[in-house]
Amino acid sequence: EAVEETGDIERLGRFLWSLPVAPGACEAINKHESILRARAVVAFHTGNFRDLYHILENHKFTKESHGKLQAMWLEAHYQEAEKLRGRPLGPVDKYRVRKKFPLPRTIWDGEQKTHCFKERTRSLLREWYLQDPYPN
Repeated sequence: EAVEETGDIERLGRFLWSLPVAPGACEAINKHESILRARAVVAFHTGNFRDLYHILENHKFTKESHGKLQAMWLEAHYQEAEKLRGRPLGPVDKYRVRKKFPLPRTIWDGEQKTHCFKERTRSLLREWYLQDPYPN
C-alpha cells in the first residue's frame, strides 16, 4: 500500500513480481485486497486493460477502494474508446461509454447517482424540503 501511494508504478510492478509463487502462499497472497488493488494499478498504468477488467470484475473490494477503482475502470474505457475513435472524447462520448460499460458490482454499491447525488440522498433532501421549504 505504501508503494502504491508513492505512485512509483515500476517499483510496484517489481514488488508484485517478487512475491512467492508457491501454490499455498500464492493463493493467499493474491486474494488480499491490497495486492489485488496494486495489480489493478499496475495493469492500468501499463495499458493492460484486459487484466484490469478481469481483476475488478472478479474480486470484491471494500468501499474505501471503490473511488479509485471506479476512476480506473472509467478512464481505461475512455482511453480504449479514444484509441478506437482516433480523437479525444467529449462529454456525450464519455456518457455513452459509461452507459455501455457500467461499473461492476464488485467496486460499486449499486446505487445510481442523479445530478451528483445518490438516490437515497435525493429522497432525504426531498423529504426535508416538503417539511420546510424555507429553512432558516
